[in-house]
Amino acid sequence: MELRKKIRIGVIGGSSPDKESRQHAFRVGQMIAEKGAILVCGGLSGVMEAASRGAKEAGGFTIGILPGNSLDDANISIDIPVATGMGYSRNSLVAMNSDAIIAINGQYGTLSEIAYGCIYGKKVIGLGTWDIKGVIQVKSPEQAVDEALKDSFPLTS
Repeated sequence: MELRKKIRIGVIGGSSPDKESRQHAFRVGQMIAEKGAILVCGGLSGVMEAASRGAKEAGGFTIGILPGNSLDDANISIDIPVATGMGYSRNSLVAMNSDAIIAINGQYGTLSEIAYGCIYGKKVIGLGTWDIKGVIQVKSPEQAVDEALKDSFPLTS
């Protein structure tokens, strides 16, 4: 299937997650790749790095929407880094360029991405993150990816 017709799943979360959150992010990334979707993230460390590494190890494709001006800031598992020079404002672009969003762990940056996801009408799934209105809470990486793919359609359709 051509890339533009694949479902894009955003993975958002903390830059300094605990071990369990890193493991969850890695597994989410693996499953996104195994299901044939594209992983979109902020392209840096923590949850973003673990998820993109999981996707790459499973043969997937990754996009990192970076806060700074340098493509070199992307973690090594990002296929297409997108430099924005927008700082935290780039969180809006991560949400906009995802068909569904999985939030893992995280602080206020993650909360802003969740908010943008809700504003843009995206399905937002939470795995050990903010338990707020608009976020579908799940207990495992498998449930998170299954929920993200349920009733999702590519942005390009």
